[in-house]
Amino acid sequence: MALKLLEEFRKTQQIPPNKIDYEYSELILYQNQVMREADLFQESLEHIETYEKQICDKLVVEEIKGEMLLKLGRLKEAGEVYKELIDRNAENWYYYEGLEKAIQPSTLEERLQIYEEVSKRHPRAVSPRRLPLNFVPGETFRELMDKFLRVNFSKGCPPLFTTLKSLYNNTGKVEIIQELVTAYEASLKTCDLFSPYENGEKEPPTTLLWVRYFLAQHFDKLGQYSLALEYINAAIASTPTLIELFYLKAKIYKHLGNLKEAAKWMDEAQSLDTADRFINSKCAKYMLRANMVKDAEEMCSKFTREGTSAMENLNEMQCMWFQTECASAYQRLGKYGDALKKCHEVERHFFEITDDQFDFHTYCMRKMTLRAYVDLLRLEDVLRKHAFYFKAARSAIEIYLKLHDNPLTNESKEQEVNSENLSAKELKKMLSKQRRAQKKAKLEEERKHAERERQQKNQKKKRDEEEEETSGPKEELVPEKLERVENPLEEAIKFLMPLKNLVADNIDTHLLAFEIYFRKGKFLLMLQSVKRAFAINSNNPWLHECLIKFSKCVSDHSNLPEIVNKVLTQEMQKIFNKDLESFNEEFLKYNATSILHLLSGAKMMYFLDKSRQEKAIAIATKFDETMRDKNVKTLTKVFEALLDGSFGSCHTQYEEYRTACHKLFPFTSAFMPATNEDDSSFASVNHTAVNHDVLSNEI
Repeated sequence: MALKLLEEFRKTQQIPPNKIDYEYSELILYQNQVMREADLFQESLEHIETYEKQICDKLVVEEIKGEMLLKLGRLKEAGEVYKELIDRNAENWYYYEGLEKAIQPSTLEERLQIYEEVSKRHPRAVSPRRLPLNFVPGETFRELMDKFLRVNFSKGCPPLFTTLKSLYNNTGKVEIIQELVTAYEASLKTCDLFSPYENGEKEPPTTLLWVRYFLAQHFDKLGQYSLALEYINAAIASTPTLIELFYLKAKIYKHLGNLKEAAKWMDEAQSLDTADRFINSKCAKYMLRANMVKDAEEMCSKFTREGTSAMENLNEMQCMWFQTECASAYQRLGKYGDALKKCHEVERHFFEITDDQFDFHTYCMRKMTLRAYVDLLRLEDVLRKHAFYFKAARSAIEIYLKLHDNPLTNESKEQEVNSENLSAKELKKMLSKQRRAQKKAKLEEERKHAERERQQKNQKKKRDEEEEETSGPKEELVPEKLERVENPLEEAIKFLMPLKNLVADNIDTHLLAFEIYFRKGKFLLMLQSVKRAFAINSNNPWLHECLIKFSKCVSDHSNLPEIVNKVLTQEMQKIFNKDLESFNEEFLKYNATSILHLLSGAKMMYFLDKSRQEKAIAIATKFDETMRDKNVKTLTKVFEALLDGSFGSCHTQYEEYRTACHKLFPFTSAFMPATNEDDSSFASVNHTAVNHDVLSNEI
């Protein structure tokens, strides 16, 4: 039916066969797209060949031809089309994939021959030399990798590691790469050649620089951070003006968990080129990760409009990466109102994007950009599936859950009670905080005044009036009100519903849903959440915690309606075939080499039986050589669990674990011995504990 309508409409267009008209061209391409989506491959091929001369986008014509010929099994013709496409763009990996399907090589040698022929025709192309590295094994791989690395190191190619990163899933190939590059580094230091057994033109000093840069990235990827720092420091010592080196050093410190030091080195990188917007944004992001919100705002202000605060301008420009990172920083700092404000701002952006779609209805139909219009409509259908919305929604749900568990008291009353028992130092700190709050309130008032003036000059007054008629004026987001809502769980559900509809394939969606319904006492919705999560990954550590809490909660409520009890019993028998203690012990036994799984199992052991605290902590803090996920991120999660009361009071074990982690990762700030008693535990949880003797004045 759609094709018939499009064909009838096309016939009404008075376009001569020899004339090229863009709008008519777009109509034909959309018509062909509908054919392909209906699996009418032969009709699509005939259609594109018939109207080929009247289509403006010649590249798309060839791509459609190649795809349809493959679908129809006309491999020889498809091969010729893909060869022509490769001659046009030898760096498109999709064309090589199509050429392989058309030629159908039966052996590794034949497959390699395809790329060698292309490489002869296009000697400067990277793809025909890079793609064979994905499938060749052993000595052939060593030989090809050797050639590939030498050319790129001599030329000075900064993104070389990024190009090869996908190979790091193969341990054997990683070992070969390490052997080759470490040999280059040793040889270049002594004789300026890739191998001491060669005779030829000596390599320039920059070759050694890029080899060290690559090795730093290589060892950082493998988690050998000390070696990575050695190589990057050697590179910086030889060339202290190269931005990429400082950028990588910051990245290594980030992976180490020392976010303050990472922010310091990223700031050093951006100071080398203050006009570079990318490095400025990266520096701001690193500062936010280190909870340095004010510094990040000042960093961004270099590229925002003068006369308004950077925070306000970034919100106006819908800069969602900044707002999601800012929300996470405020959440870690315990400033829940400010964090929720950022989450709600992101949610409003997505509403505005959906609302702005209506402007394109008449425009796209008038201009006949039908393919782009259909793509837009499909995007709008799944818009809140975007990572920015998921991140903001997750932060908001976590905060609302926390506010439900620990509601904030009236601030003035809380200060009166607290000030009686404060020391002089703590009182001074509190007064300083109050002064900052007053200053912030004054700035907020100035911002509101500037905003009112801007609104008066707004050129889109008519549209604003229409919006007010339909949806009403937008309510101002006040942090103090947001963190003191009457029903936090209802607010959390507003963020949850789009995730349940659009991000149902992500297990975290259902586990967040469980946490909300668990607190609301909705047993059937809890069951729905754990069942959906169980279908995605039955061995997820967070799911394991939810299952045990759910089962315990059901057993504690004997007064449930009969029909609800029957459904719960029937469904839970499919998951639990034994008592909870045995279920937990089996989980621990099955995941004996995973720190995250052991942590969840240990938490549940203590949850089910408080008398087994010592054993639970011993399981959670185990990290011997058999552990496969022994890294900064997982160890920090265990570290936080020892502090947040998941195992009750365990200061001695916490200190022992911190010392052991510090020996393993000496540069990680969370594991450094705290020198400030007032802030030690809070700073540790929020990844901001630093060795103040070393780092206090560096930022």
